[in-house]
Amino acid sequence: MSQQPPRRHGTRKPYRRPKKDPVRILAFEALRAVDERDAYANLVLPPLLRKAREAGDFDARDAALATELVYGSLRRQGTYDAILARCVDRPLREVDPPVLDVLTLGAHQLLGTRIPPHAAVSATVELARVVLGDGRAKFVNAVLRKVTAHDLDDWLERVAPEYDEDPEEHLGIVHAHPRWVVSALWDALGGGRAGIEELLAADNERPEVTLVARPGRSTAEELLAAAGEDGAVPGRWSPYAVRLAEGGEPGALDAVREGRAGVQDEGSQLVALALAGAPLDGPDRTWLDGCAGPGGKAALLAALAAQRGAALLASEKQPHRARLVARALDGNPGPYAVIAADGTRPAWRPGAFDRVLVDVPCTGLGALRRRPEARWRRRPEDLDGFAPLQRELLRQALAAVRVGGVVGYATCSPHPAETRAVVEDVLKGRGGPAVEAEWIDARPLMPGVPELGDGPDVQLWPHRHGTDAMYLALLRRTG
Repeated sequence: MSQQPPRRHGTRKPYRRPKKDPVRILAFEALRAVDERDAYANLVLPPLLRKAREAGDFDARDAALATELVYGSLRRQGTYDAILARCVDRPLREVDPPVLDVLTLGAHQLLGTRIPPHAAVSATVELARVVLGDGRAKFVNAVLRKVTAHDLDDWLERVAPEYDEDPEEHLGIVHAHPRWVVSALWDALGGGRAGIEELLAADNERPEVTLVARPGRSTAEELLAAAGEDGAVPGRWSPYAVRLAEGGEPGALDAVREGRAGVQDEGSQLVALALAGAPLDGPDRTWLDGCAGPGGKAALLAALAAQRGAALLASEKQPHRARLVARALDGNPGPYAVIAADGTRPAWRPGAFDRVLVDVPCTGLGALRRRPEARWRRRPEDLDGFAPLQRELLRQALAAVRVGGVVGYATCSPHPAETRAVVEDVLKGRGGPAVEAEWIDARPLMPGVPELGDGPDVQLWPHRHGTDAMYLALLRRTG
């Protein structure tokens, strides 16, 4: 009778603790905060990076990689979802959200960065072992191995329909925007395929950090000198704008730390400058920012008002945002006040102001470069939710300005339902009393800025102007 060979012991590999990668752990934590708390990455990521730097875990390259992983994963989430759905043996909605976040981080490293595939898979599987456990790490490994079978272009050919068959779905998957957002942006932009592709591509580019030198307190020349020749260039359109080079740190500049300058998109600067430059009939002594939080436009308006001897009242409904406004205006040389008040229930008497700005709450579809998660969070029905508020804020702004005074209606959305439709409804009395006011052509008040449309209102675009997609309508009250 033959004997069985002796059982060999010790052939199983010894357990190895997973390697903790602080960069990818931080990126995962940021994605979880966005998913679980509906947080915004631009608010979540900076304190996480600051804490990591203070702990000595991060250098500048680590911070840059973590930032790219977070923002890249969020921007192209829809594209990666379509690809991962082909690599997972169940509906993607049945995959636990933390697992899906790890897979998305892995997909972005494989398809959206220059990290070598073997390193991307290995690092992501190690992350999964740390934050998910060994069992689910095996699942992550299996899925990512399938992702490595093709590069991004090949995957897009496989998961996106042909443009001629379904243009909006094709563009949505290729450029990582929900279908309804593609449709809305296309309607607002007009034109053919080239324009909308340029816009969607611009939404996926990392926006430059743009500074504003607050008039009377700082200058663009001071910021340029402080940042150094290789650190900054002048803005394209605003005389107060300075664009930092990639990796530039605003907080390293004295003027920013002291509140004499701030971070502000050039489109927002142009809106404030246009309102301040609009011709008036009569005095120019009192200005109102009726939706002032978090304070960027209010700070610029306050500085401009101070140069003319005018006073600014900055009103913000949410007390915590009103505190941000007060911080932004701190040190302004001219008279100003900050209050927490609801712009639909004015805390001021009618006709009290010469100039009024209302930058109304909106879907934020014009700032998808800065808040990439908003494209996946917003729904078409959100437009109906904002509509009554937007119209009432504009009505009350027109009531707050004196006859001959000027109101600026602004919004960081190009969606027609949030822009011209709001203004026309208020002027024609749809849904409320009609208001006696006339359009002012806003285009001459943005000198040098090209492609502003047929007027009298203005729509800025990321792909044309390098700004957020800010909208501005200027109205003069006539009765």
